[in-house]
Amino acid sequence: MIRLEKRPEPNHLFAYLTPLLAVLATFFFGGLLFTVLGKDPVTSILTIFWEPLFGEFAFFYRPQLLIKGAPLVLIAIGLSLGFKAGIWNIGAEGQYIMGALFGAAVGLACYPAENMLIFPAMVLAGAFGGWLWSMIPALLKVKFGTNEILVSLMLVYVAEQFLASMSLGLLKNPEGFGFPGSRNLQQYASAHNGEIIAGSGMHWGVVAAMIAVIFAYVLLARHRLGFAVRVTGAAPRAARFAGVNPSRLILFCLGTSGLLAGLAGLFEVAGPAGQVSIDFNVGYGFTAIIVAFLGRLHPIGIVLAGLLMALTYIGGDIAQSQLGLPAAAIQVFQGMLLFFLLALDLLTNYRLRIGRTEAA
Repeated sequence: MIRLEKRPEPNHLFAYLTPLLAVLATFFFGGLLFTVLGKDPVTSILTIFWEPLFGEFAFFYRPQLLIKGAPLVLIAIGLSLGFKAGIWNIGAEGQYIMGALFGAAVGLACYPAENMLIFPAMVLAGAFGGWLWSMIPALLKVKFGTNEILVSLMLVYVAEQFLASMSLGLLKNPEGFGFPGSRNLQQYASAHNGEIIAGSGMHWGVVAAMIAVIFAYVLLARHRLGFAVRVTGAAPRAARFAGVNPSRLILFCLGTSGLLAGLAGLFEVAGPAGQVSIDFNVGYGFTAIIVAFLGRLHPIGIVLAGLLMALTYIGGDIAQSQLGLPAAAIQVFQGMLLFFLLALDLLTNYRLRIGRTEAA
């Protein structure tokens, strides 16, 4: 028989090796998937991971790493704080959408005025939109003990309906010949999140992601609140004896994750995406969950994991255009990372035993 046996204490070496093993397992089984689809597995994986960095057009793709990675890192940092405390915000995608809607609404309301204060106002509105959406599951959990996983996840679909409604209604471009979607914010200088250094991919969303990483690192390593987050996740009963207020911690963790997701949505809609549209959300809020766990819920690890996932986005687009791989196959490939990470992570606390079980 094959059974799991709990280790006397976690295997710390295995905990650090798990992300690497998960990546290698994803390469192997992803290669099998590509083979089934009739594609050369080595060529497919090299196209995804080599072309964006060292290929013929790498000079064009490299800045995209920052553009694609910034929202993933920004959202994942917020999620990691809650995950460390055992507070599970699965609805960052909805908070990302609402942040984009709130921020874009401020910018579009000011059109065509030009003022240096418009973009900062959009940033505040985007952060508020994400925070406000995250407060719904937070308050319901604090007041009524509801499950934040279900509530936050269901609110994603509500946010998607708001997005469709705004694209076809209040935020629709009156000069767009009836097509859904808002005005292009890239053509509105005061509301555009443009590159700070031309051709680098560095925009204000990247700066915000860097600040969030530093903030999270200092909070978890040096601040009393970070200690409360870590203790609550590791030993909830001990946290209560230590005087940690669980309600405040829930509000802080969900609120912070919502705020950062809202910022990510605002920086995306005002920059790379450029407009509010029905298909604005591309799953960053869900992919950030993979990034958070792949980075071991550590700020520096999240940066590396965010860049890796950004690479799969860029390389996936290249593989679709050059090799004819379906988009669904790329999404399955990305999902394999989380699957193998969680599966192998089990072995940090358990070991496999093969053989007969002895009678009691």
